[in-house]
Amino acid sequence: MSPKLALLLVVVLHNYAIASFGSDPDPVQDFCIPTTGIVGCKNSSAATVDDFVFSGIKSPGKFGETGLAAQAVNVNSFPGLNTLGMSFVRADFEVGGINVPHFHPRATEIAFVLEGSIYSGFVDTNNRIFAKVIEKGEVMVFPRGLLHFQMNVGDKPATILGSFDSQNPGLIRVPNAVFGSGIEGKLLEKAFGLNSKEIAKLKTKFAPH
Repeated sequence: MSPKLALLLVVVLHNYAIASFGSDPDPVQDFCIPTTGIVGCKNSSAATVDDFVFSGIKSPGKFGETGLAAQAVNVNSFPGLNTLGMSFVRADFEVGGINVPHFHPRATEIAFVLEGSIYSGFVDTNNRIFAKVIEKGEVMVFPRGLLHFQMNVGDKPATILGSFDSQNPGLIRVPNAVFGSGIEGKLLEKAFGLNSKEIAKLKTKFAPH
């Protein structure tokens, strides 16, 4: 292979990698407030400051059975984020509450502990765990697409604020994805070493509601 051809190949592969593994594409205008029922953006002259303000996370949301109340602030709930390549979440934990193992296929997350003590961590592709208790004022990052989790290990409620480098990072909760998606029971029995009754119980627990 000639040096020139080799250089061209490196440039092409580098640009392909950027296109394949980058986050949301860069915007080509200042902002794009979606128009209701129509594909496209609101005329910029019609935009107001209220398009760029979201007040939906002033207080905790509804707590689930795991002791977590998570409120996503993404492009679906806050249209002002459209094309800006970022989103947010407020996560409140009851004492002992957990955020089950999950991952975001389209974004890296950085989490800031607003209140409390949170056992927090992620697992890399070599099954190596990176976890510790982070306290009020500390920050932890979860690389894009890697399994991560949190648990309130303090003696009072805790709150985390999370930021993502995508307007719609996606969320896949592992228990729901494995046992609530309709994967064949026999496969799950072999994968987890459980019997059919145990698998059926888990499928019922995590079935979509």
